[in-house]
Formats: sequence, C-alpha cells, structure tokens
Amino acid sequence: MATALSGEGARRGAARWNSKGIPVAYASEHLSLAVCEVFVHVAAPEEANDMMAVTAEFAITESEIERQKRWILDRLPADWRELGNLATRALGDEWARSGNSLCLFVPSAAIDGEWNILINPEHPGVGGIKIVESKPFQFDVRMFK
Repeated sequence: MATALSGEGARRGAARWNSKGIPVAYASEHLSLAVCEVFVHVAAPEEANDMMAVTAEFAITESEIERQKRWILDRLPADWRELGNLATRALGDEWARSGNSLCLFVPSAAIDGEWNILINPEHPGVGGIKIVESKPFQFDVRMFK
C-alpha cells in the first residue's frame, strides 16, 4: 500500500498542512475522524470514489506524541482553522523539510480536540510503517441528504 504513504496527492496541491510540491501523507488516529475530514471536502458520495480505509502501525512513544502536540500548539495562530491559512502550511512545510521525525500530530480543524497525523514519506523510517489492513470504504449515502 505504498500509494497510501506516498504523499503524492498532497504534493500535487496545497492542503492545510503543506504547500504544493511538499509530499505529506495525511492520516487520523481513528477511522471516524478520517471519514469526517474527507466528508467536509466532498459535496456528494460520487466525489469520493475508490476510497480505501487503511490501518497502519508504527512505533512512537507517548512522550514523543505529547512533544509534537506541544510543538504545534505553541506555534499555531488564533485563526489557524481558516481555510487557506498560510501559517499552518508553513509549519507543516518546516516539519516535512526538516526530516526530524516520521510523523507529526496536528489538531483537527473539523473536530475540536481530535488529532490527525502527518506522515513524511521522505523520512527514512517510512519503511517501518506496517500496513495492518486495507479495505474499500464508501460513505453511507444518508450523510449527503
């Protein structure tokens, strides 16, 4: 499932945490948050064709997770949730270019208090990510009523 970790989609177009040209794979701590993050960007279920739910494992300590969360929260401007906020892109770009860590926990703009995970596909540790499961995913059409 190398495609899921390639960061190619994000590299082709800017997103909340990266500028165009910077490869980053976006993930969430839970499938429900990942679904919500995708849902806020699509208007109809047919816009989300060929989706896969991928479960992955990688080694990271609780203290490293907490350090990352503090690092990002200490640098976020008050208006970070606004679409097109260049400050969040700059932070993500800085992190990705540094190569200091395989992943970075970032707050979800869609669900307050939840966390997404950026994965740096150019980090040497990316090969240590274990894909546990990969299965097709479809939205329940009732979500679009």
